[in-house]
Order: sequence, then C-alpha cells, then structure tokens
Amino acid sequence: MATKSLEALREELIACGPIPRHVAVIMDGNGRWAKDRGQPRIFGHQAGRKPVREVVEGCRELGIEALTLYTFSIENWQRPAMEIKALMAFLEATLREEKAELKQNGIRLGVIGRPQDLPAPVRKALDETIAELAGGSGMLLNLALSYGGRTEIVDAARAIAEDAAAGKLDPALLSEAAFADRLYTADIPDPDLLIRTSGEMRLSNFLLWQLAYAEIWVTELYWPDFRKEHLFLAVRDFQRRDRRFGKVT
Repeated sequence: MATKSLEALREELIACGPIPRHVAVIMDGNGRWAKDRGQPRIFGHQAGRKPVREVVEGCRELGIEALTLYTFSIENWQRPAMEIKALMAFLEATLREEKAELKQNGIRLGVIGRPQDLPAPVRKALDETIAELAGGSGMLLNLALSYGGRTEIVDAARAIAEDAAAGKLDPALLSEAAFADRLYTADIPDPDLLIRTSGEMRLSNFLLWQLAYAEIWVTELYWPDFRKEHLFLAVRDFQRRDRRFGKVT
C-alpha cells in the first residue's frame, strides 16, 4: 500500500469511527517465519521488532488509548533454555534502545503478568523504562510478560479469598467489577479489538476474562510481515462490526 493511500486510510478511519480504545495483539509466527528462511528462531523474534514499532506508531496515530502485546507467556518458559536466554537479552536491549523514541512520542509503558519471573537485568531495564516514560500523556503500551490468562484469574481469586478471610469483602456482594479490579488490567479498559497473526484460531491463554466481548481479527501473515497497513485494515473491519453485547439493535 502506497504511503499516500495509507495516510488516506488513516484519515478515513478517524473520520468514520469508532476507534477502539484498547487493541490487544497476539504476535504469532516468528519461529515459522524464520524456519521458512532457513534461519534460527531468534532471527524471527528479531525481525518482529519492526512490526512492533509500526503498530505502536499506527495506534498512536489513530488515537488508540492502550495497546497490549502478548510478549512472553508463562508457557514460553518451557522453550529451550538457549532460546529463552536469547529472547531475554533481546527484550532487555529493545527496552533500552526504544526508550528515547517512546518518550519523545509521549508513550507510557506498563506490564501485566509476573515480571518477577524475569531475569534481574530484564527487570531492571523494564523498571527503568517504566519510570522514564511515566510522565507521558499519550498511549499506554502494555507488555504481557510471563503472562497467563488462567494464572491471572487464579491470582485474582486468591486476592478475593484473602480479602474475604480478612473481613474486607463480603463474598455475597462480589460483583464482576470487583473481580475485574483484582486483575492485572484493573486500570485499563477491556480490549475492543484482538489481532492475531499466523492464522491460528485460538486465544492461547491470553486475556481470557478481558476478551469476552472483543472483536477478533485474524490474518494468515506471520508477525514479522505485519505492518501498519494491516493494523489499519483490522480497525476498518472493526468499524464494520455490529457490536451488540448480547442485546438486540
């Protein structure tokens, strides 16, 4: 898609609306993309950095409030030790190298999951980047790290049980809103749009509670081939959906 037509599509999306407040992305297919090129899996993860930058930029241009990227799942710890080590080193380097540009664009950084599971150098880079970007007034870039949807729900249930045992909460008065307040995403609106690459038709243990009414857009593209134009096409498709939330319109 030519630059001019991409700009025209962006203007059309903004004019037509609605724009999703929160977009979540399952960035899938890095390993298969690398394998198709006879390269090691980490080559695919490194190639996935460009689409991350384009999607962050595209979401910012559209005025999207929050972007959550499924960066590293709890299940990913089961991968080969060499791959995990390379991924952690790549994550640390990316945080440090992208910090200045993110700050220039007013983007804040958040994390959901269990960041305490990450190696100390990665946690340090993450904490420093979050602190450095905390003053931003623009979009929230949210990284799901050592994240699992079922684990998140169990953690929330545990917090509720502890509050009930301490007499801080009457179980009979527990509401969906009170439960959601104990999720990792308590201060973030639920995603309106979920984008998944590589053609897989599953949630992969990602934001199981929050995606209850999200619109889902799947592309056969592997993540390293995803670009801003594909984000815009996903948002255009979102705008054509009839979101009834169980009601009749």
